Amino acid sequence: MSVSSPTLREKIGQMLLLGFRGTEPAECDLIVRDLREHHIGSLILFDQEMAGGTIDSGPRRRNIVSPDQVRRLLAHLQAQAAVPLLVAIDQEGGRVNRLKPDYGFPASVSHEELGRLDQPAETYRQAALTAQTLASLGFNLNLAPVVDLDANPNNPIIKGKRRSFSSDPEAVARHAAEFVKAHRAHGVLCCAKHFPGHGSAAGDTHLGLVDVTATWHERELIPFQRLIQADRCDVIMSAHVINRRLDANLPATLSPAVQTGLLRGQLGFRGVITSDDLEMKAISSHYGLEESVLLAVEAGIDVLCFGNNMNYDPAIAAKVVAIIERGVTSGRLSEARINDSCERVLALKRRVGIVR
Repeated sequence: MSVSSPTLREKIGQMLLLGFRGTEPAECDLIVRDLREHHIGSLILFDQEMAGGTIDSGPRRRNIVSPDQVRRLLAHLQAQAAVPLLVAIDQEGGRVNRLKPDYGFPASVSHEELGRLDQPAETYRQAALTAQTLASLGFNLNLAPVVDLDANPNNPIIKGKRRSFSSDPEAVARHAAEFVKAHRAHGVLCCAKHFPGHGSAAGDTHLGLVDVTATWHERELIPFQRLIQADRCDVIMSAHVINRRLDANLPATLSPAVQTGLLRGQLGFRGVITSDDLEMKAISSHYGLEESVLLAVEAGIDVLCFGNNMNYDPAIAAKVVAIIERGVTSGRLSEARINDSCERVLALKRRVGIVR
């Protein structure tokens, strides 16, 4: 791929964040094929294989065995890419981490614990330790911090996993800013999540539709607003929640009103917007693959995340690239829209110094 004059298919490839199977280079033929044929721009690693696909019973190791193994794997994959990759991981700390002490990685602290301590310098210190680990392995994007508010004690996926710094939006913004600063100091980008707020939810979007219309409050936007204003946002991840106060019909990930109108228009965000995993049941149980991909792009999503872990599909990259390409050919999507997303991704890669 020529960064200066990419083809349409090459530009579409930069819009994909893809999960894959394999812990060693010899096991990664399929993702190497996708890097070469479909020009995938970003990868995401997981430690465990989820149930589904061809996996029969119980969790198995997916991409992560040990520090040396991960370092070797990422070096191999970067060497296969014509344009250097964003390599992402969910390493929030506490219960949401893929680099576990059991595999030889340092222990980490949850957002909730750091928020209760409420010492921004300690949040910076802990985040710097995480960032050092990530950078030493070859990761350049941490899908963290979580900036959802601790707004519902019965929330199974935010409160239940101790992923929020605080119920106070200003405190969340304060700690999130330190988290981002520490990562940037070690050359690692961050992704604030989940816009426009998942903290008040009573359900888990991994499992199905979650409606926050009655519980969401505008203060959930404050951490995003503060980070954007302070230029502490590299990437923002969408939430799959339904919020009928913002869009009467579509979940936030698929909503132009939320992603383009609110996040870009009102809050002024100019960086990369990534979707949460589009295989999550909140999306996949209600929309077919083609419609969800097209709606996400129309909404303003720059990077479509397919963890390829909840339901493994070795052809997912080819399918998604073809859907977007057909969308442009048919006139439903403009090539200018694809250009915008591709350029934002390349600008992010320039920011972290992997593309000139």
